[in-house]
Amino acid sequence: MLLETHSKKMVILMALAIIAIMNITAFVLMGHDKRCARQGKWRVPEKMLFLVTACFGGLGGVLGMKVFHHKTRHWYFKVVFPVLLIIQIAVISAGAYLLMR
Repeated sequence: MLLETHSKKMVILMALAIIAIMNITAFVLMGHDKRCARQGKWRVPEKMLFLVTACFGGLGGVLGMKVFHHKTRHWYFKVVFPVLLIIQIAVISAGAYLLMR
């Protein structure tokens, strides 16, 4: 029983760490891309922004759009990023529910 509880805690901590890293990465990439756009430098590919956001970086992607006012004119960012965030919240909630049963 103790090992099972310890294993659950490790899974939760690892999941939280991955989620935090992906959200921070998505947020930073949005800010970096906005800065590069203003300075006329090499840009972060849109595929990379979508990939990081899709890999549990939804909150960071959405916050990056809002804070940096970046990619807000593109309908696919305005629609897909929040949808990804909602899906991620549902998946995380379902996972937490199943893990805590």
